[in-house]
Amino acid sequence: MTEPSKVIHVRNVGHEISENDLLRLFQPFGIITKLVMLRAKNQALLQMQDVPSAINALQFYTGSQPSIRGRNVYVQFSSHQELTTMDQNTQGRGDEPNRILLITIHHMLYPITVEVLHQVFSPHGFVEKIVTFQKSAGFQALIQYHSRQCAVQARTSLQGRNIYDGCCQLDIQFSNLDELQVNYNNDRSRDFTNPNLPSEQKGKSSQQPAYGDVGMYALKMPNAAAIAAAFGGGLPPGISGTNDRCTVLASNLNPDRIDEDKLFNLFSLYGNIVRIKLLRNKPDHALVQMGDGFQSELAVHFLKGAMLFGKRLEVNFSKHPNITQGADTHEYMNSNLNRFNRNAVKNYRYCCSPTKMIHLSTLPQYITEEEIGSLLEEHGTIVNTKLFEMNGKKQALVLFETEEEATEALVCKHATSLAGSIIRISFSQLQSIRENQ
Repeated sequence: MTEPSKVIHVRNVGHEISENDLLRLFQPFGIITKLVMLRAKNQALLQMQDVPSAINALQFYTGSQPSIRGRNVYVQFSSHQELTTMDQNTQGRGDEPNRILLITIHHMLYPITVEVLHQVFSPHGFVEKIVTFQKSAGFQALIQYHSRQCAVQARTSLQGRNIYDGCCQLDIQFSNLDELQVNYNNDRSRDFTNPNLPSEQKGKSSQQPAYGDVGMYALKMPNAAAIAAAFGGGLPPGISGTNDRCTVLASNLNPDRIDEDKLFNLFSLYGNIVRIKLLRNKPDHALVQMGDGFQSELAVHFLKGAMLFGKRLEVNFSKHPNITQGADTHEYMNSNLNRFNRNAVKNYRYCCSPTKMIHLSTLPQYITEEEIGSLLEEHGTIVNTKLFEMNGKKQALVLFETEEEATEALVCKHATSLAGSIIRISFSQLQSIRENQ
């Protein structure tokens, strides 16, 4: 066990956690004199005014797991007894002003090149050199200004801002380097004071992009900004974001009870549907073509193994890139029931595996809980129902005994008419219905 120190070492500090979040966590225990964010390591060092304050904080958080923005953080005494400016600068992350900035870009769903960085940073002063590179912390860049004053102004203006709407967030610190060395002028590095540098080393190609797979995928993904906004810039656990296959194969269906519209109701929770084809020679198989590869990946991830009509669904990517339009296909491309043409951010955010709870919206204004029960009770045991109003519109939560019953109710009753209104049904991630909801 490290001996007590007024410096506290915090681990698992994700890029979504700000300095203010950490200050709020430790301020109840005393005055905080210094805070250093070690972004490259997802860590932070925080210095309390005295050792007893630090001991009180660690004793409290030993018995109560600290969590920030849903992420557990882990605290211990640091091996440092005191934080110095040198401790900060050895990480290249200090607050000592310098004309060279170290930039880390979080939530990078679009490619970032030297040209993009130059456009963002040049309004604050003459940019002499830019070098970009990929590190464990993500995509990073070093930007050298003509003067320290320009660098200070750029950091003050741009820290925490997004290059694109909803993504590519700038985390800017001063570097401890004195001069950048640039050997080539290309997409990854540029010396604006020496335009005559070669673009690449002889015999070597410069085709490798200066961004990762997610940025590459964003070029093919028109809804990248919506995805970034829905998932906080990242992707749901288990989703790679690199799939480009739009068609999925659903198998082990119940051929006596399934049809194209019921499949539409289920798969449209994860993206827009282009067309669906039931395979006549394999009546328990169907092909579903979705709007893009990201949407089909969500469907495969969240629906694999779901129970429907007494069968456990198998959902996999199809070897067919698309479904050929024909007499045996049902077309949904222009359907106004596709959910992701409007409110894409909200619909991505609600993506989940089937749950016991369904959410009903666009209900008739004078609907009762009894009428909702009568509509849905044929699909299973209803445990609880809650009717409520939001923004002047009637909505409801209905809790079934099992996920399978809730799934059946959704696929059978979504987009049906109730007292003249076309109702919309989706899964709710709430665990229970409280009276004050």
